[in-house]
Amino acid sequence: MIEAGVDEAGRGPIAGPVFAAAVILGEKHSVSDLDDSKKISEKRREIIAEDIKVNAISWSIGMSSVKEVDEINILRASLLAMSRAIDSLDVIPDLISVDGQFSPETDLKVRTIIKGDQSNENIMAASILAKVYRDNYMKKLDNSFPEYGFKQNKGYPTKMHLEALESYGITLEHRLSFRPVKNIHESTR
Repeated sequence: MIEAGVDEAGRGPIAGPVFAAAVILGEKHSVSDLDDSKKISEKRREIIAEDIKVNAISWSIGMSSVKEVDEINILRASLLAMSRAIDSLDVIPDLISVDGQFSPETDLKVRTIIKGDQSNENIMAASILAKVYRDNYMKKLDNSFPEYGFKQNKGYPTKMHLEALESYGITLEHRLSFRPVKNIHESTR
């Protein structure tokens, strides 16, 4: 049976898109040090992500834009990014294992696993790829908006990020539907 693991990264930040990955490692893969992406250092995640891309049977990335997050909400945008990742796989799996309790739209068989990023290697691999791709996107975004500290905070509402929002205002990369951004947006109307 061919299983794909699916996970997302970027539900909590107040800026940037949400990314998802789908990964089919195969039963006899050689990728080591798999774990929940949040438990691995950034440097180590980068190394493992390269290992996943080289050794996986198939992998893909899906994304939902900030505009989509604001229009359909973060949960639906996360599920949409997951569907896009699944649809982009070049091997059709027999089963999709998704981290969490919600499943994306797909015609394939799906099972949800709460804390799957801590117990299922395909989901762990997807967790790592999604996080690496999102973090790298935010680092590139930092070049355009250095005052917000995206390289460090990855779009999360840190004290420095919130102070920058107050000082410099809202960018097109900020999620207007998220409370800190929404409050600033409404106060400047």
